[in-house]
Amino acid sequence: MNLFYQPLIPQGISYLDADESRHCVKVLRHTVGDTLRITDGHGFFYDAVITKADDRQCTFRIAEKIAQPLRNFTVHIAISPTKNADRIEWFVEKAVEFGVDTISIVECENTERTYLKKERLEKVAISAMKQSLKATLPRIEGLLPFQDILGSNATQKFIAYVDQQNPDHLKNMATAGKDYVVLIGPEGDFSLDELNAALQNGFKKVSLGPSRLRTETAGLAACHILNLINN
Repeated sequence: MNLFYQPLIPQGISYLDADESRHCVKVLRHTVGDTLRITDGHGFFYDAVITKADDRQCTFRIAEKIAQPLRNFTVHIAISPTKNADRIEWFVEKAVEFGVDTISIVECENTERTYLKKERLEKVAISAMKQSLKATLPRIEGLLPFQDILGSNATQKFIAYVDQQNPDHLKNMATAGKDYVVLIGPEGDFSLDELNAALQNGFKKVSLGPSRLRTETAGLAACHILNLINN
């Protein structure tokens, strides 16, 4: 099944944009009368019937609106951008596939990359949402100062910190059915000042296992763990 994206369906828009129309009509060879599955990225799928197979603006009528079942937990990963932009894009893609609600790109003291193409990350997220057949597009925030994340109102707040004296694994500290935020630091890790600031704001220091992980791997591991304990 191919999933198409039109975020403005709730506002009455009943056509695909140019890129989606081209893929639908030129690549997949859909024509008038064919049924499409579309998402608005806001939690709903739509079964729609093509009324005009134009590769510049493919129009449709809605036959059925279907709500994606709500989860009883949310996952927010706040992660430092990697020096190599491809790695943070890989993280966004895979985190969306696993299931993430918010991704915040956070500038820390040891962050090496301070320029970010948010629009590019949003396109990666849209593609991953469609690939994994999800109806909700995660929110992407950034580039944010580290201090902005500390005021999160998540019910469980964690900071993944490379510390051999840290025996508390995320899988044992997180409780199912909660709203989570996990801070993932840069390759040089969080500074002690950042760690202490997080702890003072209700974050708990956690381990992601005995191996030293790359930033993007750590972010994906945290996302996967939180999804697993809720299944």
